[in-house]
Amino acid sequence: MPLEAGLLQILACPACHAPLEDKSADETPELLCTGQDCALAYPVRDGIPVLLVDEARRPA
Repeated sequence: MPLEAGLLQILACPACHAPLEDKSADETPELLCTGQDCALAYPVRDGIPVLLVDEARRPA
């Protein structure tokens, strides 16, 4: 289930406050931080973004 465009516009990375980008694949929906130094990937579970730094992963 994709996130609403209005919601995506106001969400920001909790670690660096950069905008988030929807990089959802069918099997692993996630939001990717656009910050150059941060670049954390936050999971989306049941259509709800989990914006906890402890739950985020660093993309390869």
